[in-house]
Amino acid sequence: MAGFFKSLIQRFTKPDIDWEELEAVLVTGDLGPRLAMQIVDDLKQQGRKLHGADIVQVAREHVRKILPETVKPLTPLEGRPKVILVIGVNGTGKTTSTAKLSHVLHKAGHKVVLAAADTFRAAAVEQLEVWSQRLEIPMVKGPPNGDPAAVCFEAYDLACRTQADFLLCDTAGRLHTKHNLMEELKKVHRILGRKDETSPHEVLLVVDATTGTNALQQAREFQKAIPISGLIVTKLDGSGKGGILVTIQQELAIPTRFIGLGEKVEEFQAFDSKRFVEELL
Repeated sequence: MAGFFKSLIQRFTKPDIDWEELEAVLVTGDLGPRLAMQIVDDLKQQGRKLHGADIVQVAREHVRKILPETVKPLTPLEGRPKVILVIGVNGTGKTTSTAKLSHVLHKAGHKVVLAAADTFRAAAVEQLEVWSQRLEIPMVKGPPNGDPAAVCFEAYDLACRTQADFLLCDTAGRLHTKHNLMEELKKVHRILGRKDETSPHEVLLVVDATTGTNALQQAREFQKAIPISGLIVTKLDGSGKGGILVTIQQELAIPTRFIGLGEKVEEFQAFDSKRFVEELL
């Protein structure tokens, strides 16, 4: 979303603000109609001449109120692996995000096991395998077009045997509109629950910042299928957008846990709301 607030300052240089134009610009920045109206109403009540900097100040205050001040960290459980299910539609960077998250956890000194449960896309399995070899993280995979739930089941056993702290399950990218694929995701969720009734302990939905309101719709539909504990928002680097994570928080109460700012491993990081509001937004 880099530069969205800066663009507001540059666009609204005169004190005679066109309120309809401002609302449209805020909506275009993926802050959503509800938040856009709240910001505009707040500005109208100021009762004084306003410039771009005033708009940004008020918008920042509203965004700060919506986003949690702190993000819940991923901490291991006592005596059993913490299971993280990574879900999302095709093309969001789901497999790459799973690999990068495994790197973050591995670098922090945790033992990790990967489950290549995207059995329908050979490239996804190969991609995850390259990462597992590079990071020396064990990975479980199944036969092409095999049962993803069986892969996760086997990976859980390996995670227990090796006393791993985390099991990361990369699932197949699926359109949220495809009933049979969403049912399959529910099955994976159920099967993991047989190993540990509280599992999966985290369900992270990967969304692409550049897709805007489509990401909100994806979050709505996935949330209907299984409970989501957080977002991984990719492509925040120079997309000119990113406000969608604010909208998803406001509409669905799903917090952003990690963000991707580029292709490099170190550009994948835990979400910092203060930095997001001050620098990225």
